[in-house]
Amino acid sequence: MHLSHELKEINLITKLFLISGNQIGTVVSSILTGLLLKYYEGQWPVVFYFFGGLGVIWYLAFCFTCYNDPASHPYISQEEKEYLQETIGCLKRKENLPPTPWISLALSVPLWALIIGQIGHDWALFMIQTDLPKYMSSVLHFSVAQNGFLSALPFMVMWITANFAGWLSDYLLKHKCASLNVVRKSFTTVASIGPAIGVLAASYAGCDRNLVAGLFAGGMAFMGFFYSSLKINALDLSPNYAGTLMALVNGIGAIAGILTPMLVGFLAPGSTLLEWRLVFWICGAVVLITNVIYIIFGSVKTQPWNDLRTVDDDEVVQWKQTRDEVKPNDRTIEIHPRKE
Repeated sequence: MHLSHELKEINLITKLFLISGNQIGTVVSSILTGLLLKYYEGQWPVVFYFFGGLGVIWYLAFCFTCYNDPASHPYISQEEKEYLQETIGCLKRKENLPPTPWISLALSVPLWALIIGQIGHDWALFMIQTDLPKYMSSVLHFSVAQNGFLSALPFMVMWITANFAGWLSDYLLKHKCASLNVVRKSFTTVASIGPAIGVLAASYAGCDRNLVAGLFAGGMAFMGFFYSSLKINALDLSPNYAGTLMALVNGIGAIAGILTPMLVGFLAPGSTLLEWRLVFWICGAVVLITNVIYIIFGSVKTQPWNDLRTVDDDEVVQWKQTRDEVKPNDRTIEIHPRKE
């Protein structure tokens, strides 16, 4: 994505597949885990060594194939390098940018609304990722191999709907069928209500294996709408500090990944259907309540603290001088606040 050029067609493809790795990785790992456990008769160390080895291989491949810009890439052809530099410009890092406005971030209501919305999303996501296999095994009594395939199913349909939602979001905005605010919040609401209904309905479906698997998959399908709404809201709030915001939002939201397994262990020690039903009710409530908070207090407007000029006067002068030194022919990419 870093070296993809700015043609609209390629941009659309990039948007659609940018978030695909998470879901596809979960699908493949769930299936492979089930097969490895079946073949090696439940030897979990084999699973950990296998995926740990894959991580090392990926890291080595990343080190030797990924570079910051076309100019520093040792294997790229001269023709391709010139093409990328012409379309994306020369990427230059400014060393004297103003400091991150931490106080403004801490006091930002839209940012906290985004964080709370992320907590709700991660609560449902991590519960399905980490605890659905246990539910499938202890309540529905699926075999290890079956468990792997069925645990992967919700993320397969989620991958499909996430890509569809990305296209739909672009279409609605491009044709001015809805405002950015409406698209972000309506998609987030769909992504909250769908999984809540799915997990609750599954808990009332008894031990009908096919129905339960279908309800989980159907509910998680709607979660794909998160990735073209709440997941990219940090870019709306602050293009200049989007990386920092993403780190804060995802880092705090991931706390749900610690809490949900602990809660399941506390509320469902016997893994009975009634115990799990309470777990699913809590999950649905968390997702819906956090969604309401995001709808009320969330925003798509670029925040005042995004402006690099809203800092100390000395830093402003220094930043302006650096900017003025850049020649127009350098085609240096600069991020500007969104115009509302």
